[in-house]
Order: sequence, then C-alpha cells, then structure tokens
Amino acid sequence: MKKLCSAIYLIAVLLGAWLLARHNGVPDFLLPAPQAVLDALWHKRQLLWHHALFTLAEIVLALLLGVGGGVGLAVLMASSAVMRRLLFPLVTASQAIPVFALAPLLVLWLGFGVASKVVVAALILFFPLCLSLFDGLCRTPGGWLELAQTLHRSRWRLFWHVRWPAALPHFFSGLQMAVVLAPIGVVIGEWVGASEGLGYLMMQSNARLETATSFASLLLLLTLALLLSGCVALLRKKFLWHSS
Repeated sequence: MKKLCSAIYLIAVLLGAWLLARHNGVPDFLLPAPQAVLDALWHKRQLLWHHALFTLAEIVLALLLGVGGGVGLAVLMASSAVMRRLLFPLVTASQAIPVFALAPLLVLWLGFGVASKVVVAALILFFPLCLSLFDGLCRTPGGWLELAQTLHRSRWRLFWHVRWPAALPHFFSGLQMAVVLAPIGVVIGEWVGASEGLGYLMMQSNARLETATSFASLLLLLTLALLLSGCVALLRKKFLWHSS
C-alpha cells in the first residue's frame, strides 16, 4: 500500500509538472517538461554518468572523513569530562561559520580538486552525527553499566559491549542525516570551483540555458542521496537487530 501511494504521488508530480510546463506558457528554459528531462537523461547519459560517478566518489570520501571525525570526537567527549569541555565549544563553533563563506577559502587553500569538496561536505555532515552519537553514549542505561561493573569489565570492554550497542540507534540517526547532507556539501564545493561533478555540470548547463540537463543532473543527485539513505536504512535494520 505504501509503495502504491508513493507511485501515485510520483505520477501526480510528473503530471503536474507537465501540465504547468505545457499549458501555463512557461518557457522551456525556465521549466522544462518531464519529457525533455528524460530526453536529456538518455541522450547525454555518458556525460551525466561521468559527472555522477565523480560526485559519488566525492560523497563517499566525505562520508568516510566526516563519519570518522564525528565518531572520534563523540567518543572522546563522552569518555572524558576534560575533553568534553575542550572539544564541545570547538565543535559548536565549527557550525557557526556559514559553509558558503568557508567554501571559497577551502578552494583557495586546497585547490580546485577533490580535497576542497570533500572537506566542505565533511564539515557539514560531521556535526549532526557527532552530537547524535555523543548524546547516545551519554544516555547508556544505568542498570546496564552497573551490571557490567559487577562482572568486572574493563573500560574498553564496557564501551564496546555496553555503551556502543546502547548508542547504535543514535549513531544511525546521525548517519541518516549525514548521507543526506553529504551531497549538499559536495555540490556547494563544486559550485564554488570545480571542473567535474554534477554541481559543476548544473552550473555549466544553467549558463547555457540548458535547463533540461540541469534538471537531469539534479535528478541524478537526488537518486544518489536516496540510494545512500536506503543503504543506511538496511545497515540500521541489520545491526540493530543483531545488537538487540
């Protein structure tokens, strides 16, 4: 039933876009019809595929960097009150700077290659993951900790067998947000300065008034985000089931 409702909703959106583009006098360079977007997806599939793979590689690298940094900071802050007082203000301050203001500087420092886009995306996605996991590590049920202490568990075993499983729901909630934010960060970096990627292709298509190609790039970016989100949902089911 849920899949049927989703299909009906998608068909309604496409039909509405087609009617708006065809019967409201909107020029094609402002709002292309769905057929024009599908034509661009097919006729420019090699170009779109090339840029989509480049953007996907940047997203994966950004996730590795951002998730690794977020998990490391969360564990440090949860394990030590001193580290919490030192790191928490820095983690919060890192999000107070607008990414659009920081992206040009990162491109200037790191160049127009992959590194600047990966760092921009990692800065965006690590914050929700870090805070979500930190909250989960700090909310381990007291009864679990008392039971583990009566069994004379070491601090490492206490973390790995008690605190980490208890924090897994929070970790996957943060990871779900991270995989949605990663494409946004990568595209922002590509808009500022790049020679490849879906964000770069969108900028070039807009400059040439090839709006259908720009919409096709946006559709591919949405598809990548949905696929990554689906992968996280599958991992969540598997690991939370084993954890429980």
